[in-house]
Amino acid sequence: MRILVAGGAGYIGSHTALELIKAGHEVVVADNLATGYRSAVPSQAKFYEGDLRDPDFLDDIFLNESIDAVIHFAAYSLVGESVINPLKYYDNNLGGAKVLLEAMVKNGVDKIVFSSTAATYGDPENIPILETDRTEPINPYGETKLAMEKMFRWTSLAHGLRYVSLRYFNACGADESGTIGEAHNPESHLIPLILQVPLGKREAISVFGSDYDTDDGTCVRDYIHVTDLAQAHILAVEYLNNGGQSDIFNLGNGVGYSVREVIETARKVTGHAIPHVDAARRPGDPARLVASSEKAKKILGWKPEHDSLEEIISSAWKWHSTHPDGYAEK
Repeated sequence: MRILVAGGAGYIGSHTALELIKAGHEVVVADNLATGYRSAVPSQAKFYEGDLRDPDFLDDIFLNESIDAVIHFAAYSLVGESVINPLKYYDNNLGGAKVLLEAMVKNGVDKIVFSSTAATYGDPENIPILETDRTEPINPYGETKLAMEKMFRWTSLAHGLRYVSLRYFNACGADESGTIGEAHNPESHLIPLILQVPLGKREAISVFGSDYDTDDGTCVRDYIHVTDLAQAHILAVEYLNNGGQSDIFNLGNGVGYSVREVIETARKVTGHAIPHVDAARRPGDPARLVASSEKAKKILGWKPEHDSLEEIISSAWKWHSTHPDGYAEK
């Protein structure tokens, strides 16, 4: 298949583009490079620089590339920023999805896999979280992602487009080659922040909240390797190509690790003491977020291959230790 990866210069998008190429698919990447990096895009992919909110840009791609399906990663994803500047998130996330769907309908492209998030659930009712559980986001980022899911549903009903929404938990790690990895500015994800300590970029890692109702008092999260996420997107595209109906799937390992456990594993991997400092809770941080991914395993045939926390952090360390400043250029 010839697949358009929107946001394919970003962290998860670039890893998915690479895995798609390894699986024998043709890849076209579209990215405005607001948060992505041109050097993260595989050399075998065709690259278009532009914004999804520009209908002429999308028409140019669809007219020239004979796209069979779309994988959509192009969205802002910083929870804290979304609270401070919600309109930025509504404009980019919902605006981009709207124009993309219009272009797909106009050009007869009827399959899309969407990068969604566990943030659609808000404070979970149950652990592990099921796809049928209540969705009540507690930040604008989660709200925009949930609204995008609903946009896909109504577009599907109106125009026959089929979609898969993948709600994933804490993406982490890096490709085994060490040539691409996680690079955000500013960085907000726990594992890269921890690894900044042995890299000499910060003196200690802050632990936000040590009085949660968990075994050691710190937040518990479900960490999923970025390559396993990429494989799920490929399986989802193939599922739709084989006639599968629109659906929503959680992606996680089904195992929760506390912040303290992640720090301790990073100490083991890096051989560095990694001092930590206890700090106040951040507003909106649930105590536990752990996925049930049984539905994805049953229907998509997905099975995480890199589910060891030590392996995840080792792959991240391989990337960060050789690219301490991320990508050399945009």
